[in-house]
Amino acid sequence: MNTAVKLGSYVLGLAVVFGGALGVGKVVGPVGTPQAEDHAAMTAMATPTASAGHGEHATEQAKSDTPGGLQVSENGYTLSPLTTIKAGEPTDFRFTVTGPDGKPVTDYKVEHDKKLHLIVVSRDLGSFQHLHPEMTPDGIWSVKLTLDGPGAYRVFADFVPTGGSGLTLGTDLLVNGDYAPKALPEVSRTAEVDGYTVTLDGDLTPGQSSKLTLKVSKDGKPVTDLQPYLGAYGHLVALRARDLAYLHVHPDGEPGDGKTPAGPEIVFYAEVPSVGDYRLFLDFQHDGKVRTADFTLGAGQRPAIPTPTPTSSGHSDDGHSH
Repeated sequence: MNTAVKLGSYVLGLAVVFGGALGVGKVVGPVGTPQAEDHAAMTAMATPTASAGHGEHATEQAKSDTPGGLQVSENGYTLSPLTTIKAGEPTDFRFTVTGPDGKPVTDYKVEHDKKLHLIVVSRDLGSFQHLHPEMTPDGIWSVKLTLDGPGAYRVFADFVPTGGSGLTLGTDLLVNGDYAPKALPEVSRTAEVDGYTVTLDGDLTPGQSSKLTLKVSKDGKPVTDLQPYLGAYGHLVALRARDLAYLHVHPDGEPGDGKTPAGPEIVFYAEVPSVGDYRLFLDFQHDGKVRTADFTLGAGQRPAIPTPTPTSSGHSDDGHSH
């Protein structure tokens, strides 16, 4: 896009519900038109739906057919930002999560070593931050946040309210200034970060659990002493290009289980909902510092579903009319 887009004053928009689970993460639903996505988000606000849960907190209600990351409110919980942000200025970003009673939630379950995980990405998927805010006793969260340039950003908040199901709520942040979005990075299987090389092996197949193996090396030598980060040797976030549907996965095994090596390979199992391009962000820790390797990966065709062959009597093979 050659012509810069002039954004107005800072705006807070709709976002998100996202879910994550230890082992396998999943988002569901087809890619829709922007109008369809906006309609789905508004419908979800009027009629709360169930989410993909965190571990044993999976919802007992019917699962939503809306992809994670596309709604601002779910099951009566809503993310409410309290801070405006200017490009390039470190800001104490503050927000609350209000519950079904309309009051800020103050009681959360610890998941992956934290009560709440905050993911901030640019809308063109060129930048990524994984942050961990602190909460005051009255339910106000805050974290130091710097957004380098003007443009559109997405904020995801991943948490489990005590006694409830795992949720992700979020919002769009539009930062004032001249903005020219960048093209999605090319499909890639190798990432370089701070002298480390991370390679990705495996493919995404819509509707199936897909094995992804990420291998970390430094100066041409395999890294075999990765350090635990958020209870694992790696933390992977995937976002579907265009609508930013959210997929949150964790690796197979965990530190200290007696069978999971500390590198160089980190294995994930992920299921994506649709054909299309995805951006993957891997956080890993080594020598006391967390680094992020990013990739673009395309998902192939969804597996074909066999069509039942009707009998001559018009009945299916199970003997029941349809």
